[in-house]
Amino acid sequence: MRWTTDGVAPGHRRAPEETAVALVHDASTTAVMMATPADLEDFAVGFSLSEGAIVRVEDIRELDVVAQDLGVEVRMWLAPERGLHVASRRRRLAGPTGCGLCGVDSLAEAVRSPRPVAGEALRVDPAALLAAMAALSNAQPLGRETRAMHAAGFWTPTSGLLAVREDVGRHNALDKLIGARARSGAVDGSDGVVLLTSRVSVEMVQKTAILGAPILCAVSAPTALAIRVAEEAGITLVAVARADGFEVFSHNERILA
Repeated sequence: MRWTTDGVAPGHRRAPEETAVALVHDASTTAVMMATPADLEDFAVGFSLSEGAIVRVEDIRELDVVAQDLGVEVRMWLAPERGLHVASRRRRLAGPTGCGLCGVDSLAEAVRSPRPVAGEALRVDPAALLAAMAALSNAQPLGRETRAMHAAGFWTPTSGLLAVREDVGRHNALDKLIGARARSGAVDGSDGVVLLTSRVSVEMVQKTAILGAPILCAVSAPTALAIRVAEEAGITLVAVARADGFEVFSHNERILA
């Protein structure tokens, strides 16, 4: 039933799927996340990079997506040295719709400082950045159908929107984007901008640093910690992006006046 000020009428809406996705390294579950069951290979690679389980795609020797009655297992077999690393610092995560900090047993891990990004030469025109955000909105088929999805995109001034991934969880969408870029062989994100449909919490800044992007632009506001970490990492943090403007919270030298 759809209610409006004009009255009541029957309605129809497509609802997005979410399912339990177990991310398994060397036969041991590292994390169980609630996620959209699409682009799970990208999700697994991006999550593994974000969490430090791997440092490059080649650290995963084998990857299988296995459907189960209660969800999906993404099984990864790691190179020996990475397998030993994961085993030595194993921790379990369990989070609703991709809560990236649930279960973290170390406060230092939760607020870890990312490595500084490159991209000192990147400069972006404000109008081009607004056009990029509009392009992200147009590249969300599941979002248009369901109105219940987050999206993360990677855009460059020279090539436009290169990749977009959607998920019910904002962390998951960005992990999928990281994985998609890594699996395509793109190891350097210093020429582009991460675009988000969500708010900017600290882990979104940390994941942007993993991708190596010097600019992060989001539709909603950042947290104070996210601003401090972006400043420390050398990331230009743009947020509250609307059709008529945005706000810049750190390293505004990359946005052309």
